[in-house]
Amino acid sequence: MLKIIDQTPVFLACGDTDMRKSINGLSAIVQNTFPLNPFDQALFVFCNRQRNRIKILTWEDNGFWLHLKRLERGHFKWPAVGETTTMLLSAEELWNLIQGPGLEQKLRRTQVLTGQ
Repeated sequence: MLKIIDQTPVFLACGDTDMRKSINGLSAIVQNTFPLNPFDQALFVFCNRQRNRIKILTWEDNGFWLHLKRLERGHFKWPAVGETTTMLLSAEELWNLIQGPGLEQKLRRTQVLTGQ
């Protein structure tokens, strides 16, 4: 099970991500699109186009963890790219997103500032 600490920031990539990407590709997205440091103590969350798979990238001590969840039925409620490409969530909001894919939820949108 994914260990989520309440104070760990969770950065969610709005829209869809190519799920063929692994650690290196997702790290590049974090650096170039968010732009954040993938080595920070944070969770970076990505979803596929069909909204039935998510990947979570995080750094721990001396290596990356890459978590994958695939739904057998249903879809995740996932924000589209709009005003922002990245959202900052709480650990509780991420947990609700992962555990309750059929629930209609309104995620609090906190825009992440991008480099100028």
